[in-house]
Amino acid sequence: MSFMPPTDSMFLLGENRDHPMHVGGLQLFVPPDGAGPEFVRGLLGAFRQTDHISPLFRKRPGEPIGTRWKVDPTIDYDHHVRHSAVPGPGRIRELLELTSRWHGTLLDRRRPLWEVHVVEGLQDGRVAVYTKVHHAMVDGVSALRLMQRSLSEDPEALDCLPPWSLPARKSSGGSVGFNPLALARSGVGAVSDLTGLVPAGLKIANQILRDGDITLPGAPKTILNGSVGGARRFAAQSWEIERIQRVARSSATTLNDVVLAMVSGALRQYLKEQHALPDQPMSAMVPVSLALRAESAGKEAATGNATGAIIVNLATDREHGATRLEEIAYSSRQAKKILRDLSPTQILALSALQMLPLALTPVPGFVKYTNPPFNVVVSNVPGPKKPMYFNGSRLDGMYPVSIVTDGQALNITLTSRDKYLDFGLIGCRRSVPHLQRLLIHLEDALAELETAWG
Repeated sequence: MSFMPPTDSMFLLGENRDHPMHVGGLQLFVPPDGAGPEFVRGLLGAFRQTDHISPLFRKRPGEPIGTRWKVDPTIDYDHHVRHSAVPGPGRIRELLELTSRWHGTLLDRRRPLWEVHVVEGLQDGRVAVYTKVHHAMVDGVSALRLMQRSLSEDPEALDCLPPWSLPARKSSGGSVGFNPLALARSGVGAVSDLTGLVPAGLKIANQILRDGDITLPGAPKTILNGSVGGARRFAAQSWEIERIQRVARSSATTLNDVVLAMVSGALRQYLKEQHALPDQPMSAMVPVSLALRAESAGKEAATGNATGAIIVNLATDREHGATRLEEIAYSSRQAKKILRDLSPTQILALSALQMLPLALTPVPGFVKYTNPPFNVVVSNVPGPKKPMYFNGSRLDGMYPVSIVTDGQALNITLTSRDKYLDFGLIGCRRSVPHLQRLLIHLEDALAELETAWG
């Protein structure tokens, strides 16, 4: 039994039926050549018969909730590792509907807080694996890294272990990834650090007075920024990285700028269909690595994997995709320019301040009567740069499934994989109707940019 840190307990104490606090991932695998009808049962057997279980995956909340972790000496594999099949006709659409349903249900707190669903029945012969883990145990970036560690670059390797059986890896120091909810709740503590905030505030105020074009917290209210219910809808699709990089090279922008322009164009068209596009430009919160400042100075970063946050103007009030991309790239450069002049401590303090309104969403009436600090979170998590395999099965998709909260009913997270960017969109089923149409609009927005930039 061990003490539960506040950063873990807040996700358990803040969870209820309308606000599940787990992160997940959907992976697609192509079975090896010659795999027969027993392949999936063999995969399940390998998942359920591992001798070693990581201490992380043995943890469950003790009583009272939010105070301590207990360790289960045994694991009920029939509960944690489940065998499922998509209904006919076995399209990706049916798989995404299943994933939506699973991601909207709470984990059993009487057991370690994780589930795995091994899914067969897809008409193209691929096998899907959906995994969800409570945010009190691990954040989304760490979960993706665990999944990557379970894979191999060798298609002949047959010694791959599932994530819950991997040996512990020593921490490299610093945060393991971007966590907007934890950062929001740490805002009160960051505000008290006047040593970091006062110089940061003066520098930012000077920048705003000099340039006058920094995107600050405060966005128009949209249907994406109301309260959320418990049901979820998940959509996922892959895009070739080379398509996005060609636009970035032609427009002298970055890959992340083009991704944000795709999101901007998709949101603009989607909200027009819902007769809900605001006149003012929408904005996105985007994680930024704290290595940025060190890299710009030609030094090695000393902040581990910690990240800050910037707010980027999505220019959704602009009709043409090329203009939106130019404004997005400019807004991103201006925000990063501020970060380069700040210390890592000041960046964390500034980021926490920008997230602070998220910590106030449980206050009755706060979401209803205030504007959001930004309209959507867009995170890009680096993934494997080469083809990856699990015991001979080729990874053919790795789609993040994140968390939505009151005031932020849509979350867009993507990860790179070999030659692709895999987008995972999760939204409140009530607040974001027909979410899957955003996939069509993302493709249309990229095609528009390709046309505009040759």
